[in-house]
Amino acid sequence: MNYRFMRVLVFFDLPTETAADKRAYRQFRKALVKNGFVMMQESVYCRLLINANAGKAAMETVRRNKPPKGLVQMLTVTEKQFAEMEYLVGQNTSDVITTDERLIIL
Repeated sequence: MNYRFMRVLVFFDLPTETAADKRAYRQFRKALVKNGFVMMQESVYCRLLINANAGKAAMETVRRNKPPKGLVQMLTVTEKQFAEMEYLVGQNTSDVITTDERLIIL
């Protein structure tokens, strides 16, 4: 099988003014984490995928869980493009395991 690693980035700006808005925000965030997304920074989540088909499935999951209000955006980039990200302030601190092995024992 040919692997072409990709990343799906999810950017969101959701209202948190009412109790219903806060609940929708929490449910959306929990759905992202449950589906393998990792927070890069506040309101920006990322998921590593093995190919474009997995990316389409991950994006459909985000679409199904989107809240009724607010702005949610998705961007798909290759792993090579993601690796070329330039950090202008701060440094790359990652708790993410970067390996292409299918089984990882923590």
